[in-house]
Amino acid sequence: MVKNSSRAVGRHALHIPGPTPVPDRVLRAIDQPMIDHRGPEFAKVTKKALEGIKTIFKTNHPVIIFTATGTGAWEAALTNTLSPGDKVLTVETGQFGLLWKKMAEKLGLKPEVVETDWRHGVDPNEVEKRLRADKNKEIKAVCVLHNETSTGALSDIAGVRKAIDAAGHPALLLVDTISSLASADYRHDEWGVDVAVGGAQKGLMLPPGMSFNALSPKALDASKTSKLPKSFFSWDDMLNMNKSGYFPYTPGTLMLFGLNEGIAMLHEEGLDNVFARHNRLAEATRRAVKHWGLDIICQDPKCYSPTLTAVLLPDGHDADAFRALALENFNISYGASFGRFAGKMFRIGHLGDVNETSMIGALGATELALQMAGVPIKKGGAQAGMDYLLSDMSSGARKAAE
Repeated sequence: MVKNSSRAVGRHALHIPGPTPVPDRVLRAIDQPMIDHRGPEFAKVTKKALEGIKTIFKTNHPVIIFTATGTGAWEAALTNTLSPGDKVLTVETGQFGLLWKKMAEKLGLKPEVVETDWRHGVDPNEVEKRLRADKNKEIKAVCVLHNETSTGALSDIAGVRKAIDAAGHPALLLVDTISSLASADYRHDEWGVDVAVGGAQKGLMLPPGMSFNALSPKALDASKTSKLPKSFFSWDDMLNMNKSGYFPYTPGTLMLFGLNEGIAMLHEEGLDNVFARHNRLAEATRRAVKHWGLDIICQDPKCYSPTLTAVLLPDGHDADAFRALALENFNISYGASFGRFAGKMFRIGHLGDVNETSMIGALGATELALQMAGVPIKKGGAQAGMDYLLSDMSSGARKAAE
């Protein structure tokens, strides 16, 4: 199929790992007249959102909502808990692990980096080893990603907490959940996370511009002695104003309506069903990729991401050129490549408000685009994905009938 018109026909197939497609219900929730962000009606909306988002993080402790992307919530997590010169342990699972380390440096912190090949998740044993070696307890925080968005590797956060405890170390546990929240099972309280960083534009199905810090009592205690400068991202200011349903500055007012709608949709489906759907679509995608004979960047099946699959192209094939060809001819977008895999891989997003029908279409378009780009593949990958979906859904139907 060759595009012969300046207008792209049909709905755009957005299969990047976020921002994700915004459901019509969320769009309708946002699409309303502005209201007074200091008025009584707005306070009700805020309180509903603050309580609702706790159910997504699975916490009984405060969650702060920022008018910022996830990068802002990263900064808030660091500046509210740490002081200039503090050491932090970061794990470079990919581009975003690297960026968190770079942010720490810019803020005057001293990161100690656990380097990886970008093809695996966090190794809790290595975290424990580094913390045991820190005899003077100089490391103040461990910063890891639950889901590395650049490579599609999901890490064992409960295992990281066990590693910190096994080392007898007092370091805080800071976790990026931006590309996993509301798509993969995350348990803030149960896993002993001190600060979780989240964003609204992925599993929560909102436009970009809203992010979160889920806190623990230990993190709140740390904030009382933190010396890094903060103003816009101050937890104290936010928590004090949130008690009455307001913010210390003008928030993303209409985004809060969308957040409440997105949370309602997640609970209507049921969080366990949401996670099962993401796992199902992810496995179908991996079956397709493996049938094509292509490599998945994440090499550890225990760490396969339920929200995206990063696909390595054979030598001699430009992944950026492939993405451009797919967009031009099939109106589908994939995630770009980064760092050591720049130009070598593309990322298929399967998170947010995505179902089997849209995923089958994406796999079919991908197979067509790969053939058009001259990438050597074994045909039938899309069918392999469909076969898995049929098998999984038929099995689920049988179990439900029993």
